[in-house]
Amino acid sequence: MTVTAAAVPAATADESLYRILLIEDDAADALLVEELLHDTGLHVELTVRPTLAQARSALATATVDCILLDLHLPDAAGTAAVTAVRTLAPHTAVIVLTGLSEARAGTDAMAAGAQDYLVKGKVEADLLRRSVRYAVYRSRAERAGIEAQATQLRAEENARLQRGLLPPPILDTSTVTVTSRYLPGGARALLGGDFLDVVDDDGLLHAVVGDVSGHGPDAAALGVLLRIAWRSLILGGHRGEDLLHLMERILVAERGNLSMFATCTLLTLDQNAATATLHLAGHHEPLLTTTEGTREVAAAHGIALGILPGLRSWPHTTVPLPPSGSLTIYTDGLTEGHNGTTGTRLGVEGLLTLIGRLPPCDPATHVDLLIKETHTLNAGRHTDDLAVLRLDWEGRQKR
Repeated sequence: MTVTAAAVPAATADESLYRILLIEDDAADALLVEELLHDTGLHVELTVRPTLAQARSALATATVDCILLDLHLPDAAGTAAVTAVRTLAPHTAVIVLTGLSEARAGTDAMAAGAQDYLVKGKVEADLLRRSVRYAVYRSRAERAGIEAQATQLRAEENARLQRGLLPPPILDTSTVTVTSRYLPGGARALLGGDFLDVVDDDGLLHAVVGDVSGHGPDAAALGVLLRIAWRSLILGGHRGEDLLHLMERILVAERGNLSMFATCTLLTLDQNAATATLHLAGHHEPLLTTTEGTREVAAAHGIALGILPGLRSWPHTTVPLPPSGSLTIYTDGLTEGHNGTTGTRLGVEGLLTLIGRLPPCDPATHVDLLIKETHTLNAGRHTDDLAVLRLDWEGRQKR
């Protein structure tokens, strides 16, 4: 039986809607509770079920603010009934209905998780109204506290993942200016699988930008692992195809899902030779900015890590660099958003057009403006993780 909100008086003492589930197998007691609820003046939507099994079905298909529970049901009794209901609806207020002779039943029920208890035959409309309102308020406060704690834990987990995905660069002697940014795909989302790192070793600047397929903690954990592996291997003297082969072996060994793969760009910048050596593993080309503007660097493509393990197809490309300029490596979150109201994706051409319209500014401001403009064009219609690494140099001539 369900009494809809339309069945209660239009003028109520409390305008909030209370969706109440009464679990009571005695039809006379159920009618009495219904009449009392009517007299409370609360705006009530009442559903009545005679057994716990039928209540389970009701809870599976509807949202309930408060459960009024008889402790003597055909399929559950006493604190076991309270425990069962709390398991079915852990964040819903529970008020137990006890008999006159059950002195300890109410306190035992509250110890088992009920918010309050009422003694049948001694319940008046005012007492029922206060009990329902208090129980619902307390339940909602507990739920808000749990959600706040979950939000805090999520923020702490994001911070730990971010430290793993975006470590401080190791710049011992390099004069290159490093600018990096990372944004998760959603405001409440965990960081995804994008990662980046920069290491100065033996007079060369090494950089990586990568993107693990998928989103969430699994992708982020694998991204952290690959980032740490890259840094360790670089400092251990591994380079180019050998480095990518070892990263792929680690990815294959550690991925929980066999379909997971990763794309990445490896870059080695030699300021003395005025060159950049690129390895593209399923990743798109970086952007080169000079006094003449910004263009995409033409480079050979290799296969993404984990697609065909052991193939080792990662050709390198060496690019001459101007005395001053910058290289920008990014993940596809920067280009896969919408291009305003055109109905198309921004793409690389749209990105280059956008860069051409940005005013001259320092590297950090430029990257921030670029991300802001792409988000404005996208207007929240496409959410993907985004990582950007920009390397700026100036004044050193080729020997």
